[in-house]
Amino acid sequence: MSKPTTDKQATLAEARVRIDSIDHQLQQLISERARWAQQVGRAKGPLKAAVEYYRPEREAQVLRGVIDRNDGPLPDGELVRLFREIMSSCLSQQQPLKIGFLGPEGTFSEQAVRKQFGHAAYGLPLGSIEEVFQEVTSGNADFGVVPVENSGQGMIQVTLDMFLASKATICGEVELRVHQNLLSLGGKLADVQRVYSHPQSLQQCQAWLRINLPKAERIAVSSNAEAARMARGDEAAAAIAGETAARVYGLKTIAGPIEDRADNTTRFLVIGRGIFPPSGNDRTSLLVSVRDKPGALYDILRPLAERGISMNRIESRPSHTGKWQYAFFIDISGHVEDEGIQEALKDMEPAAADVRVLGAYPVALP
Repeated sequence: MSKPTTDKQATLAEARVRIDSIDHQLQQLISERARWAQQVGRAKGPLKAAVEYYRPEREAQVLRGVIDRNDGPLPDGELVRLFREIMSSCLSQQQPLKIGFLGPEGTFSEQAVRKQFGHAAYGLPLGSIEEVFQEVTSGNADFGVVPVENSGQGMIQVTLDMFLASKATICGEVELRVHQNLLSLGGKLADVQRVYSHPQSLQQCQAWLRINLPKAERIAVSSNAEAARMARGDEAAAAIAGETAARVYGLKTIAGPIEDRADNTTRFLVIGRGIFPPSGNDRTSLLVSVRDKPGALYDILRPLAERGISMNRIESRPSHTGKWQYAFFIDISGHVEDEGIQEALKDMEPAAADVRVLGAYPVALP
């Protein structure tokens, strides 16, 4: 497809004719891609469910190619979003994926689902993070999306604790830039006597609330979408939530964004029931229980350092196996199938009470 000429300015009519022509070509190419996606499905044979067609490592490779080829004017994130929707629609020809998330409709978790799986996937809103794990491990959901970390508030402990008892694996990660807004039915700050929101969101906006609503009662609820639902029925209340919740629940935006940190970002994990092959730019998550002896953690980390394996994150939690016993969640660069990681895991065994690979998955895309 040609670029606009630089030696003469196209008229409005000429530009519209050219856009119509490009749209026609795009539609033809998208339809052709969908037909080839059908051919891939036939080549794989008679599989039982949509989850058997989904390959996150292949999807990550395709989207990295989109970024590598991008020379503007659209930013990488916009092109990734467009191609993700095309891929989502093509995959849904077999059967839409069913994705569990912390509901109700309108939460940031739902936004993360759409960013990772597109709008052709079927979103399954659930009442708690625990329920998301349960629906995935039971097979009622193909995958789940759960929050695990916020750039300002740190780790979300309930998600880490679920891995101690659940057999769910980590199949992907999503980074979502989170903008918080103050929403209400009337849209006037002076009317607000109560503010509903998830505890994390209240913490993310505490400086703004202290300055602008110092006398308002702050009420923690299960999700931001639930806060918006409650504010819809209370003219003296407001909710801290995203723009999606405002549209879903018919609220007006009083102010936003109101988060205290300009880089407010939440990391989500995609959980499933298996580990997929390498994509070429991956992360591996480990759950390690150590023996109660001096230098135990050093003995766990030393094999990684000796092989030049970068540790991206480490977090400790009570292991639930005994008093003052702890497990360590460790994220490292690379895929568990890499030779160096395999050697490091083998060297960890004498010092560890248990080493479990929680997952190996593509690093988050824009």
